[in-house]
Amino acid sequence: MRRAALRLCTLSKGLLAPSRGLTQGSQNPEKQRVFHIHEACSPIHVNHVRDKLREIVGASTNWRDHVKAMEERKLLHSFLATSQKGLPPRRMKDSYIEVLLPLGSQPELREKYLTVQNTVRFGRILEDLDSLGVLICYMHNKIHSAKMSPLSIVTALVDRIDMCKKCLSPEQDIKFSGHVSWVGKTSMEVKMHMFQLHDNEFSPVLDATFVMVARDSENKGPAFVNPLTLESPEEEELFRQGELNKGTRVTFSSMSLLKMAPTAEERTTIHEMFLNTLDPKTISFRSRVLPPNAVWMENSKLKSLDICHPQERNIFNRIFGGFLMRRAYELGWATACNFGGSRPFIVTVDDIMFQKPVEVGSLLFLSSQVCFTQGNYIQVRVHSEVASLQDKEHMTTNVFHFTFMSEKEVPLVFPRTYGESMLYLDGQRHFSSMSAPVTLKKDYLIKP
Repeated sequence: MRRAALRLCTLSKGLLAPSRGLTQGSQNPEKQRVFHIHEACSPIHVNHVRDKLREIVGASTNWRDHVKAMEERKLLHSFLATSQKGLPPRRMKDSYIEVLLPLGSQPELREKYLTVQNTVRFGRILEDLDSLGVLICYMHNKIHSAKMSPLSIVTALVDRIDMCKKCLSPEQDIKFSGHVSWVGKTSMEVKMHMFQLHDNEFSPVLDATFVMVARDSENKGPAFVNPLTLESPEEEELFRQGELNKGTRVTFSSMSLLKMAPTAEERTTIHEMFLNTLDPKTISFRSRVLPPNAVWMENSKLKSLDICHPQERNIFNRIFGGFLMRRAYELGWATACNFGGSRPFIVTVDDIMFQKPVEVGSLLFLSSQVCFTQGNYIQVRVHSEVASLQDKEHMTTNVFHFTFMSEKEVPLVFPRTYGESMLYLDGQRHFSSMSAPVTLKKDYLIKP
């Protein structure tokens, strides 16, 4: 249904060669747009990518000034295009950026990224990918005549993050790269890749595909983005893949179990699971018992609550999407760890839709549960809701899907209700999209 999850990272040599593709002429440091993720003087809170984003949109670093900063952005409406035809086309290499995370050369950065097992926190990597994706899109839509961008670019979807079987050491530098690979009228697909230094060479660690949307200067309505011109067969293939990804998302959404009944095969699966839990002593539909090495789905839940403080805001004074992903991932990891009884390893992040923005001051409720298992694999679903301090009504903002691998075989998970059965089937669908099984190796150390 979707592309294989744990393939080798797909950044081809053709796109890296100086004479072809994205980085033509990129041996010139000025053209590489290399930013350090953090400033050495304050590695915890300040980073060059986030600083660059604040500069582009005119965001204030002080919370007390955020209202004034947003009022000033209203004056940028005149720079917005009335149609896409009025915008100059851009090349893929116009948005190409490399970002360095110097964990090896600047050891003072490590603590923020360090796990107790002396590996790199994947939740922090999610935050960096989210910031990088936004910056890439601003580079694609850069207006040279304007000091600030009239666009408000936000993350709409994390389509896919696929891991490679590489160790993430907290003592070696990490490099991110990325560029716009597809554009619609108001949306853009961004391809990002992550590498880590190993034997004096950067080796692939992950591939990521994000979808970003452009909105007007007040973040109230859609805005047009620059079209994309293609300069090589490799770029044409990337653009074609972006079109296919869009079609796959539409198909996947139309087949959602919230809209359509399960298939005949899926109904059979659920009925067989139901029959396997009937108590043979009573022969009653109400008497349910678990088969050996199985757990009821309702017993696999973990929950958390966060107060969304101004510290976690993005450049538009909503809660930073990377923060939401990190908190959801860490809860999902804990759920998989608690369920499987051993340390889990992230395999795939899949289909994270940002449905509603989270306002500063909101209460963030995260609910995580195992919804499907097979062999050593654990499929975890994390549901995100928010409520204001004044209003007790909960609204769904995100649903996160994570595929983990355990060091040992895990129990089967069984649904007890019809609603849980739909969660099981949804988890099975997401797991089935990862069509390439993985053999866990000792150097596969992607942890929270």
